[in-house]
Amino acid sequence: MHGESPKTDPQREPKRSLAALIADVPRLLGELVRGEIESLKTEIVGKLKNAGIGIGLFVGAAFVALFALMVLIAAAILGLAEVLPAWAAALIVAGVLLIITAVLVMIGVNLVKKGTPPAPTETITSIKNDVRAIKGTRKRRS
Repeated sequence: MHGESPKTDPQREPKRSLAALIADVPRLLGELVRGEIESLKTEIVGKLKNAGIGIGLFVGAAFVALFALMVLIAAAILGLAEVLPAWAAALIVAGVLLIITAVLVMIGVNLVKKGTPPAPTETITSIKNDVRAIKGTRKRRS
């Protein structure tokens, strides 16, 4: 009896009638649903918090990378201006940048279409297990 109180000791609990047990079912189901909702909230808040911090770091990195890219573009234009007129060097670099932009946009659109919305997978699994337990069935192993 490692620290069990008399209230939790199954030997000392009075026997309850079937009617009392059945009467407790709605309360227990309500507690289960409230617990699952709380679990859902906690899981989603945690995921959104991590996503927000990650997005913030990506924005910071993109800001610094933008300045680095501008310096590299200027260097490319100045390098080409050594063998071509400056206006031609600028047009060539701008054309390459537009091609790169178009390719990135097409790839991004395809990935967004394939993406699935974030879902609280742990809570969904837990709810499915609860439904199976209530129905009295178990998940079959493949």
